[in-house]
Amino acid sequence: MSNLKSKRCDAARSFLFVPANRPERFEKALKSGADVVILDLEDAVPTQDKSTAREAIAEHWPRIASHDVAVVIRMNAEGSPAWDADIELAGQLPGLAAIMVPKAEAPATLQILEERLPGLQVLPLIESAAGLENLKAIAKMPNVLRLVVGHIDFMADTGITCSEDERELDPLRFAVSMASRGASLAPPVDGVTVQTGDAQRLRADTHRGKRFGFAGKLCIHPQQVAGVHAALAPSDEEVSWARRVVEADASSNGAAVQLDGRMVDLPVVLQARRTLAMVGTAAVR
Repeated sequence: MSNLKSKRCDAARSFLFVPANRPERFEKALKSGADVVILDLEDAVPTQDKSTAREAIAEHWPRIASHDVAVVIRMNAEGSPAWDADIELAGQLPGLAAIMVPKAEAPATLQILEERLPGLQVLPLIESAAGLENLKAIAKMPNVLRLVVGHIDFMADTGITCSEDERELDPLRFAVSMASRGASLAPPVDGVTVQTGDAQRLRADTHRGKRFGFAGKLCIHPQQVAGVHAALAPSDEEVSWARRVVEADASSNGAAVQLDGRMVDLPVVLQARRTLAMVGTAAVR
């Protein structure tokens, strides 16, 4: 079930939710410019509408899959009445990029999905104390594509309340970033910004995630997509510095050099190459 669209999730910046019981919104989401569209069967769908939402996905799937966009389903959590039906639906959708697993708390849950949906990759949402406790083991499961932070549910589970800058959740974001690196996963995906009309807050939230090593963000409104892309992109100053670094490195034949009073050695060069890769610029070798 592995496919090109699942590979695109590795480099995706924006993950846009759309309620699966609102098929009239599917087309708008698919044309929003989001790197990934998430058809949500969980929180956005009332219990009585879960079955109808699955039917809507199945009915519209040929048209959905025809778009050149990676599409993910956020299923319901293990133990919920919808769990088995969601798995059955996922197995019937050719070209599905991945499934997002809410309240991922144990490797055993992901093992079940590997057995029932072989080859289909998963995006575990870390949104509870148990998920954080088992984070490293979850990250190392073979079907995990990227880790995702669900900080709203995490606060509800733990009783944590946050100031505006959410510094209380710094340990969570740091742990998810390190677990991703330790398991050789793509950089993780940060949680939503609930203030849909606040571009300044969206930019600040996205920059915070970027500082922690995140390279993607969940979105709950199409107008957030462009803001996330802009905030994750390197600034003109960062790109200019990166070009000069790799050029200086090439001229020095790999020896450490001084550039604007700063020492440029291999770690700095690697960071510069990552910056240029983000904007599609070929680094000097």
